[in-house]
Amino acid sequence: MKILFYMPHADAAAWLRDLARALPAAELREWQPGDTEPADFAIVWRPPREMLAGRDTLRAIFNLGAGVDAILALEREHPGTLPRNASLIRLEDTGMAAQMAEYVTHAVLRYQRRFDEYQVLQNERRWQVLAPHPLESFTVGILGLGVLGTHVARTLASFGLPVRGYSRSAKQIDGIATFAGDTQFDAFLDGVKVLVNLLPHTPDTESMLNARNFAKLAHGAYLVNIARGAHLVEADLLDALASGQLAAATLDVFREEPLPAAHPFWREPRITITPHISALTLREEGIAQIALKIDALTRGEPVSGVVNLARGY
Repeated sequence: MKILFYMPHADAAAWLRDLARALPAAELREWQPGDTEPADFAIVWRPPREMLAGRDTLRAIFNLGAGVDAILALEREHPGTLPRNASLIRLEDTGMAAQMAEYVTHAVLRYQRRFDEYQVLQNERRWQVLAPHPLESFTVGILGLGVLGTHVARTLASFGLPVRGYSRSAKQIDGIATFAGDTQFDAFLDGVKVLVNLLPHTPDTESMLNARNFAKLAHGAYLVNIARGAHLVEADLLDALASGQLAAATLDVFREEPLPAAHPFWREPRITITPHISALTLREEGIAQIALKIDALTRGEPVSGVVNLARGY
């Protein structure tokens, strides 16, 4: 069994070492430009087209993350990039759900308790007590109710926050008001105080965080985006902040990463910026999951996490 590995800007030696321990029978190698030798499986993050195209012996491609949009974008731009017989498999929860729940909970409670405003008062050396936003009306809307979104929704509900969730197909989650499909989208948005985006990035979800949808939220609402930068119309966010329709935003993802130094988001004090760290891929957990799935595939057994290429997730 031959396995090809590619993860730019990572400690490839450490990954290959730990993969070798988990898959002792495998022949592992890091892909380098010009490598066209056969492989049975590929483990990748944002691979170049030339790594995948033409590899008809590949049985599966494991993506080192939950989002596969970069690979699918390559396929849209260059049809035939994905080998026709290879399944594309995303990482499922490998510690990412807990990290995302921590990140979103911090952002939501920061706004509900008005700690962002206290920071401004501290900078101005002003001692002033601010009444927290009423918990019962501080409705949080979760865009995307997959494994990660569902865990985030349940975590927030445990604090007594009213939580609602939106997904493409109908779901039922105890304690969460759920909405599904195009016909229920506006009802989901109506009156939401904090909009949290965990949607997969597909052509259908591109630019969903826009002026039209911001206008449906409660006046003075908040935005938390931890999915993809391409979901957000950046000019619409700045306009919504300027008008007061949105009070503030916490952004972990951007259309261009790293965020350029000249980008206007850096100069907007109501935008909190983090460098795509809401949920980091944990090497030990990720390798354990991949090893189990490779073992299952070699036995001819089905595995979870296979991406529906038509849907994009």
